[in-house]
Amino acid sequence: MTGRRFLVLHGWENHRPVEHWEWWLTDRLRARGEQVLYPQLPSPDHPRLDDWLEVFTAEWRQMGDGERVVVAHSLSCLLWLHAAARGLVDPQADRVLLVAPPSPLVTREIPAIAGFVAPADPASVRASSRGTVRLLCSDRDPYSTEGTAADVYGTPLALDSEVVPGAGHFTIDDGYGPFPAALIWCLGPATVRAAPTTFA
Repeated sequence: MTGRRFLVLHGWENHRPVEHWEWWLTDRLRARGEQVLYPQLPSPDHPRLDDWLEVFTAEWRQMGDGERVVVAHSLSCLLWLHAAARGLVDPQADRVLLVAPPSPLVTREIPAIAGFVAPADPASVRASSRGTVRLLCSDRDPYSTEGTAADVYGTPLALDSEVVPGAGHFTIDDGYGPFPAALIWCLGPATVRAAPTTFA
């Protein structure tokens, strides 16, 4: 199937509540006639990396032959990095938005997600997308204690990064709910070198 498809991936302990910005985004995209896959990943409270990768691989096969756009939040950012490192992103994505990945130290300290600590592999990240891999993070994210995610992931992986002041972990409690800037980014041009959306 040709055309554009979106894959939206949630984080740890996320049961896809309708108040969350990813639900809101999925709903708005579908209302515009876009094709969106928003799977409930298995055992979100006690996730296993291999189980999430299995679902990711199955969803990726359903993405069709057209433009492939990925939006990942929190733990699923690390899922994407693992999928890229294992060569599971085949064919490549066209654009990727990684929102608020938890830092390695925090990930290791939480037993339920310790197995998700992601490899630092710039080459695999570059190979995973023919367009921009955009990192969106905050300067006040409780799940990033070694600096911002732009420091921890953006610079080492050469990602196009933006730090949004005071946005926390981009959760419902942080006010993300509706997230118009994410919708604008999703509906943006498919060109590889498109001008980045500003999320702040």
